[in-house]
Order: sequence, then C-alpha cells, then structure tokens
Amino acid sequence: MTIIHVPKPSKQAMNPHRPVSGLLLAQIQHLQHAERRLPLAYRSKIYTHAIQTEGEAARYIRQVTDAIHRAHAEATRQRTKSAGHAKKQKSGKRAKPKKGRAS
Repeated sequence: MTIIHVPKPSKQAMNPHRPVSGLLLAQIQHLQHAERRLPLAYRSKIYTHAIQTEGEAARYIRQVTDAIHRAHAEATRQRTKSAGHAKKQKSGKRAKPKKGRAS
C-alpha cells in the first residue's frame, strides 16, 4: 500500500479573526439544516446569521457536530436499552401447560 504524506496545515490556515469565507458559510448552512432535525435539547442557541469570523464559525461547527454525536449516542443507548428490555420480557414468559396434564 502506498503511503500518502499529508503536510501539516500552516499557521495561517485558520485565523479566528479573519472574515468567514463563502465555503464556511455554505458549511454553516448545511449544519444548520442538520441541527433543525435534532431534538430541542441538543440544539445550539447560536444565531447563525450573526457569524462573521472564522473563530465564530469554528465554535458553531464544533457545537453542532458534538450535538449530533451526542444525539446519536443517546439514540443508540435507548435502542440497546429497549432491545435488552424486550429480550427480558421474552425470556420471562410463562411456559404454557402441556395438554393432557392436570394443573
């Protein structure tokens, strides 16, 4: 397998005071769309139209990405919990009496 070396980003790659670019604005719009589908408890309170710098964009992107991960982890725990509960109910059922036996 060929190893591809990726250079480290330069110190100029991210400037928290630089005005936000069109690419970041597009990413913010996509994340805002995804955020609207999250339960209310996971949504950020950031007004995205006020984001003007790369630093502000980075904070919003971090918050929404973390919220998406937390929401999915919680949903997985709930699924696992309910699946375990369903298994317990199945195994806890009473056996039906056999025909021909007096109870």
